[in-house]
Amino acid sequence: MYRTHSNGELRLENLGEQVILAGWVQKIRDKGFMIWVDLRDRYGITQLIFDEERTSKTIIDQAKSLGREFVIQIKGEVIERVSKNKNIPTGEVEILVKELEILNKSAVPPFTIEDETDGGDELRMKYRYLDIRRNPVKNNLIFRHKVAMEVRKYLSDEGFIEVETPVLIKSTPEGARDFVVPSRMNEGQFYALPQSPQTFKQLLMVGGMDKYFQIVKCFRDEDLRADRQPEFTQIDCEMAFVKQEDIINAFEGLTKHLLKEVKGVTIDKFPRMSYNEAMKRYGNDKPDIRFGMEFGELNEVAKHKDFSVFNNAELVVGIAIPNGNTYSRKEIDKLIEWVKRPQVGALGMVYVRCNDDGTFKSSVDKFFDQNDLSNWAKATNAKPGDLICVLSGVTNKVRAQLSALRMEMAERLGLRNPEEFAPLWVTDFPLLEWDEETERYHAMHHPFTSPKIEDIELLDSDPGKVRANAYDLVLNGNEIGGGSIRIHDKKMQALMFKHLGFTPEKAAEQFGFLMNAFEYGAPPHGGIAFGLDRLVAILGGQETIRDFIAFPKNNKGRDVMIDAPSAIDEEQLKELNLKINL
Repeated sequence: MYRTHSNGELRLENLGEQVILAGWVQKIRDKGFMIWVDLRDRYGITQLIFDEERTSKTIIDQAKSLGREFVIQIKGEVIERVSKNKNIPTGEVEILVKELEILNKSAVPPFTIEDETDGGDELRMKYRYLDIRRNPVKNNLIFRHKVAMEVRKYLSDEGFIEVETPVLIKSTPEGARDFVVPSRMNEGQFYALPQSPQTFKQLLMVGGMDKYFQIVKCFRDEDLRADRQPEFTQIDCEMAFVKQEDIINAFEGLTKHLLKEVKGVTIDKFPRMSYNEAMKRYGNDKPDIRFGMEFGELNEVAKHKDFSVFNNAELVVGIAIPNGNTYSRKEIDKLIEWVKRPQVGALGMVYVRCNDDGTFKSSVDKFFDQNDLSNWAKATNAKPGDLICVLSGVTNKVRAQLSALRMEMAERLGLRNPEEFAPLWVTDFPLLEWDEETERYHAMHHPFTSPKIEDIELLDSDPGKVRANAYDLVLNGNEIGGGSIRIHDKKMQALMFKHLGFTPEKAAEQFGFLMNAFEYGAPPHGGIAFGLDRLVAILGGQETIRDFIAFPKNNKGRDVMIDAPSAIDEEQLKELNLKINL
């Protein structure tokens, strides 16, 4: 037996007990006649004491040889600490060591393994196995486990069956780039790693599984950012004989359960908003509704004067920044530079100071009078003391730019409280979106999404106006889940492929297995997929997913710990009939 107790377990009620502990040396304090060692494991820290009056010289000498991160086992007696530490659960006791065994020595760690470390991101990722010993990362992984277990518990109790689907599948043309895997046994052919189990979960519905879920790895070869990894985890779900309302109710239930069990938060209302409304009010399809600063469209009250910037724009739109009139001219100039950055892309910004006396001072006073500016204030719900920021241009671009500004200002003003949770359903997405490069429509979600029945006749006459039977669940300005009612009819699926530019032959080549399945009584079905990494991060009070993943990749998609991806040797290339051409 290496241990009778964990290092987070012992209390005053254990006084006098003979115990065995094991773990890593966190810290050593050597006073010559007395040595204290903090012993750490996953469960906590226990202080050990080596006292010349009560501990043999041999063990004292051993203790003096210890270094940080040595793995040791001790046997000793639980005694009361003279100087108690109220900051840790075991802080009222310590262990008078009678036996000490060094199980493994450690090199000097490349960074301090403490909550506040001196290691940078790249260094900690290279030594991730050491980083996991730190409480912030360790606790994040334990938190992720708790969320995953609550998901499994809730869905299992609701009658869902967890089914594994294949990882080596067929490459399909929609979505992001696939990761591909050469097949040794099928010369010149490749598997793809799944971007999601979409077609398989539909086949499970054809197979009569009725309620399916899976916590599953997915892979997308796309550019990375803080909340994106090349491999990520989905809570993938599908249900048969359901309509949109059934799915929304089922997964509101899951979200409420997670918020209650994991965060102790009760939320009854999940408001709903159409895609068009979300874009008009917030400029994106995943708005953070924990704060205001809703868009005010100004075309009707800003295009009647001789100001060509507004007159030539598709959309003039603004937001009111609370108490923004306190900003100096220099601060406003910096804000204008911020929106002109390439990442945002605005050409400039008009501003209006809303003075406490009800008057207005604007950067375009030459063109607009007090009555005009008062109308702008009404449109943006600006109050005395606020600052109105106005952008103009092409509708979709200017909405995205103002949305970026809204989120930035909310961050600066401390309006995005990570312990406040505001869920939102966004519905009625466009079924198709036009791609300027390919000059054709692409599926906004995926090619198996069902159109709204009342919009089907528009597929031929005005495909851009067709709404999808699709829905996203947004939490605190992040999409945590998205899904749709699927097409279950072969004729409708063929029509969808046609509008996406597939010839019948190409559709059969790519998706013939699914079309064939629809010949055998496919039920109406639909589903949703949650991004587990993002969901866990938001519930954990963060928006960066990397620290909730045990072994993440860096921003270039590299695992710097194991040095992957890496070259393979010539023999493997020959075996796979591959040739590198760089």
